[in-house]
Amino acid sequence: MSIPYYVSPEQLMQDKAEYAKKGIAKGRSIIAIEYQDGVLFVADNPSTSLFKVSEIYDNIAFSGAGKYSEFENLRKAGIQHADLKGFMYSREDVTARSLANGYSQTLGTIFSQELKPFEVEILLAQVGEQPGENELFRIAFDGTIFHERSFVAIGGRSESLLLALQKKSGDQLMNAQAALKHCVGALTKVSEQAVAPDGLEVATLDRNRVGRKFRRFPQEELSSLLS
Repeated sequence: MSIPYYVSPEQLMQDKAEYAKKGIAKGRSIIAIEYQDGVLFVADNPSTSLFKVSEIYDNIAFSGAGKYSEFENLRKAGIQHADLKGFMYSREDVTARSLANGYSQTLGTIFSQELKPFEVEILLAQVGEQPGENELFRIAFDGTIFHERSFVAIGGRSESLLLALQKKSGDQLMNAQAALKHCVGALTKVSEQAVAPDGLEVATLDRNRVGRKFRRFPQEELSSLLS
């Protein structure tokens, strides 16, 4: 009878964390930034069919970095949870905070109980009725929740992007075009090469829209704003 190898819980968790971080580092970066009319998402994504930024509910958006199949499953589960809660109770009861708590529990359980953790990092945003009422939540691979302010970046080069965004960000909220150019400038600086409009995925949560606040920017409008 062979004796199984013993691995300490601390070493096991450390190995899982390193594995998840390596998978996330391979993913392309995503930026979410507050602007005058809501929250703007700018993702480094050359694909025209695989979206990294999507709508979860009327005024809530979801984005994920890392393994696409894993955060796509989380996105679908979030939509089902939001729809069910809004139907059973009230649409106002569906918030980014409650969704972030749900994702935190799911990812935390997978990280602690499963052999392989999810290689994903999630970003949730909810646009408020006033500029100071927006919510930004980042959920790490182990279920840790971070409540962010003004702007946040996830993905492979998130730390460098945060530094680039912070250097030029002031107290005044920018309009959509200025915020877009600011994010593209940060992506260009970090990648050290020009970022073409067709290599970007851009979407917004616009509080001025009636009903559903999410809107995806078509390539023609994106090229016009960046010209």
